Amino acid sequence: MTSEPLRIRSLRARAVNVPMQIPLVTAGGAVTTAPLVLIDLETEEGVTGTSYLFAYTPTALAPLKRLVENLGETLRGDPVAPAALAEKIGRTFRLIGLQGLAALAAGGIDTAAWDAVSKAAKLPLVRMLGGEAQPVPAYNSKGLGIIGPQAAGEEASALQAEGFTAVKVRLGYPDVQTDLEVVRAVRAAVGEDAALMSDYNQCLTVTEAQQRLRVLDAEGLYWVEEPVRFDDYAGHARIRENIRTPVQTGENCWGVNDMAKALEAGACDYFMPDAVKIGGVSGWLKAAALAVPAGVPLSSHLFPEVSVHLLCVTPTRHWLEYVDWVAPVLNEPVAIDNGHALVPDRPGIGISWNEGAVEKYAA
Repeated sequence: MTSEPLRIRSLRARAVNVPMQIPLVTAGGAVTTAPLVLIDLETEEGVTGTSYLFAYTPTALAPLKRLVENLGETLRGDPVAPAALAEKIGRTFRLIGLQGLAALAAGGIDTAAWDAVSKAAKLPLVRMLGGEAQPVPAYNSKGLGIIGPQAAGEEASALQAEGFTAVKVRLGYPDVQTDLEVVRAVRAAVGEDAALMSDYNQCLTVTEAQQRLRVLDAEGLYWVEEPVRFDDYAGHARIRENIRTPVQTGENCWGVNDMAKALEAGACDYFMPDAVKIGGVSGWLKAAALAVPAGVPLSSHLFPEVSVHLLCVTPTRHWLEYVDWVAPVLNEPVAIDNGHALVPDRPGIGISWNEGAVEKYAA
């Protein structure tokens, strides 16, 4: 374990655009590739902290990559101290606000910094954070887009066969009858004992959401996610008051201040921070602390590689969202065993790049 703080030599950012094994069609549009910015925080001591960003659209890849590189210039020579780095980045973006691409870059750098200090300590991130590795319940979320009842039933069976006891279906068809048919087709495929989550991807109005979800209330959905615009906390609260299905939200909140607003408004039964949008590892720890007095179970959004560590140190941990979108550029993707994600027993987060694949998918 190094006795002196690591110091940042450079931030290396590379853009890749990875084809998805199962394209995901949501009510908000189709996602057929995973546009990623791969981050390597290189230190003067030779330790490299690694993380990645999901850019959502290839259009954002180049500016997001450049933003990370620009921040590398700002942070060069600084100690790898996540709290201090977060404070400096926050000051840098104070006048424009820490949201959007700026927040993504900040969260990715924070995660890479935690990876570096964990590697320097020769500890997995979970142990660096004071926790113990344990299997985390996971649901398969990499498919079940807007594909119709028959295709959804077939795909649900395939996703469950990968070793999962829970899957998530996207809803938001032109009418509630099709939503209902899709839910019933998926339920028939996975069985009554499986947990079935659902996601509307913010496509409804409050009135529409209440009307549709009253119809779906009898279908045994584990939760309904973001039925309306993510920051309509009052709208989520109204929906929650008038349906029986638990309401899930949080993946689009920018930092713990947004989370606090959602909880204060009574917007959700469950909350799912995004490990980058919430502020990286440092932001997640704040979110986990905020969830305790509220008694709100926390699940993860994307980023299963780091989220499996973070959920192990979350007192109200709930579910890990599993996707394999980054797996093609990793040497060792997240392992799933009997419906649970496993924490790798390697220093740091445990990810490293498959350089051949990185070159293949370079954008």
